[in-house]
Amino acid sequence: MANHYNRFMIGQYGAFDEAKYRRDFRTGFCGIEACLFEREEDWSKLIQASRRDGFRIGIHFPLRAGRSELRDALFLALDDEVRAQAFELIGRELDDLIAVKPDYVLFHYPKPVILDDRVDWSGWRFADRREHELESRYSFEELKARSATLFDWLSAAGEAHRFTPVLEFDVLNRYICETDFLERLLDEHPRIRLCLDTGRLHAQDRLDPRFDARSIIRRFARYAEIIHLKNVRITDRPTKSNHPVLPHLSTADGWAPIEDYLRILARENAEAKIMFEHRSDWISDDELERCYRWVDECLNATDA
Repeated sequence: MANHYNRFMIGQYGAFDEAKYRRDFRTGFCGIEACLFEREEDWSKLIQASRRDGFRIGIHFPLRAGRSELRDALFLALDDEVRAQAFELIGRELDDLIAVKPDYVLFHYPKPVILDDRVDWSGWRFADRREHELESRYSFEELKARSATLFDWLSAAGEAHRFTPVLEFDVLNRYICETDFLERLLDEHPRIRLCLDTGRLHAQDRLDPRFDARSIIRRFARYAEIIHLKNVRITDRPTKSNHPVLPHLSTADGWAPIEDYLRILARENAEAKIMFEHRSDWISDDELERCYRWVDECLNATDA
């Protein structure tokens, strides 16, 4: 039975937390994903640990906090000026990362998200009104044209700076779910890869009656560079976001069918990295070890 720990990663958000690193990281893990660091000294600590212990660094844009009002770059905004500012912001960040040579840089897509007017999105957490537009105000043709521009730009930036651009699915609407335009773009721009977030997929599966998370994973798993692995409990609204995945968390209680997701991934993509985007402080050391072992077991179940 193969051991998949060489595909496993942990996250560091806000700072380089040495206690979390000592507790969560395991020998053989391949990397750390960093986001929103507030102090330069923490960035230096991460680089030093990477060089000392031989792991790779991924960046969840933005690396540094405080550079813009919103975390995510609104590179698909309807407003031309907002869109231009988003590309300028990304460009400045990439210039700062040249010396670090990150393995990948991840951005949320689509951003702003385009919401199906037929769905009640009151249960979805948005940080700011600017993060979303209704489908009735944002046409399919606009999304195709602006996505094509984005893919061209990110492909060129990835080539120039030698990193893999990764697009993490945010809320998905019928433009993506019911057409193949995104697969075509991905096939035309092989440098660009995807991130599938199990918590987001499960949340939309429960909130949007027309959405099927398993189907989306089957369709897009072959393009995935990273899986953001976590659980979330959905009853009338999401709770326990970023909970570690554990085998006893039942779908009958509103938890995501993580084993199903992982078995699909095991069949469709044997290379995607697994980034544990969870609150490990919510569970014991023994439970954390069980989390890692169980994920490894699910990834070995290729005949399921």
